[in-house]
Amino acid sequence: MQLEEDIPEHNLHQGTSAIIIDYCSRYGGQEDGYLLEVLDANNLAFDVIAATASKIEVATANVSQR
Repeated sequence: MQLEEDIPEHNLHQGTSAIIIDYCSRYGGQEDGYLLEVLDANNLAFDVIAATASKIEVATANVSQR
């Protein structure tokens, strides 16, 4: 998945790749969130952050069946 927008408090920019580690549901009208492992340009993990659901874009894989 990728960040949908900049997260300045972590010095991360829109389009940065990450892996979802955990889903965090919220109650009382608060926005759900995710725990993310952020990847560098070589797709190696370099940080773990929490982000609200609106800040990420979940990529879907195109899988062909044979």
